[in-house]
Amino acid sequence: MKVTTRKAALGGLAMFGAAVLLAGCGSAPEDSGSTDGGEASDFLPCMVSDAGGFDDKSFNQLGFEGLTKAADELGVEPVTVQSDSETDYAPNLTNLVDQGCNLITTVGFALAAAAGESAEANPDIEYVSIDDTVDLDFDGTTDFENIKPIVFDTAQAAFLAGYAAAAYSQTGVVGTFGGMNFPTVSIFMDGFKQGVDYHNSEMGTNVQVLGWDGTDGLFTGGFEANDTARNTAQGLIDQNVDVLLPVGGPIYQSAAAAIRDSGREIAMIGVDADFTQTDPSVADLMLTSILKGIDVGTYEAVLAAGNGEFDNTPFVGTLENEGVGIAPFHDFESKVPADLQGQLDDLKAAIIAGDVEVASYLAE
Repeated sequence: MKVTTRKAALGGLAMFGAAVLLAGCGSAPEDSGSTDGGEASDFLPCMVSDAGGFDDKSFNQLGFEGLTKAADELGVEPVTVQSDSETDYAPNLTNLVDQGCNLITTVGFALAAAAGESAEANPDIEYVSIDDTVDLDFDGTTDFENIKPIVFDTAQAAFLAGYAAAAYSQTGVVGTFGGMNFPTVSIFMDGFKQGVDYHNSEMGTNVQVLGWDGTDGLFTGGFEANDTARNTAQGLIDQNVDVLLPVGGPIYQSAAAAIRDSGREIAMIGVDADFTQTDPSVADLMLTSILKGIDVGTYEAVLAAGNGEFDNTPFVGTLENEGVGIAPFHDFESKVPADLQGQLDDLKAAIIAGDVEVASYLAE
């Protein structure tokens, strides 16, 4: 989707999210074990990354892992194409269509417009859209029947991470910044701020959030690990933050470099994957990570399609269906308050029960 205004994007996605959540999301995709492959011998699953690339240690990598796991079980060889910029999206999709792909998975909100055009032009090909509903006309439904959306109400998990950040902070200042102001990026930042604010109201603290005010914030303009990302992180560090949430694939690498250069005790929060596991080089910096089950969701969707059981029903990941969550504290377990995990368990239960509301475009 080429977003002309953030408000327009949020409006359409909010309508879709409300419709899906009211209809019920069902269970989170689960590893169903191996299959006999069924009709998979002639099945060709394919995937297009966004500009972050398949080695981003984040959502592109998770999508790739889900694809390859399903392909292995189906006994087929997947085709993947990496995008280096947004101008690659449409040509990459055309390339995969020309190669005879039966299922094409697009990774990321930025690919929505190109995915919609490709799906419309190729109704016999099945598509999986990770992180976008492909509701380009904003009527509350996915535009084409051959697209399955996999989206995540990440604000719920980010709320828990924000609460944890506020509980951990010693300076009383935490910060966040994103790659681009897409709803799938800002949802992390928004949930994070809500969690910090909730800790302040419940525990009598006064932790300040820099980088996101609830409607706008700091963005680097892309998802590359570069000087812009590093300088953005440094600007927050200079304002005394001691917890930093960079949202946008590889930009966390620039944040980590700025943290190490600062010589200060600054914790980082990862997104999409557990960075302690996907990138051990930053494990010592990780307070926690905000998780999205992209790998499991992709695996299930590809496996179903490969067995002739493609289902375009949208999947919306939540805390309740375990489509989102937060990683363990790992190296920080001894550094956080002893009762913090118990508080987070109770808070998670309250969010699931509806006793604590978390606002997001997928929950409106």
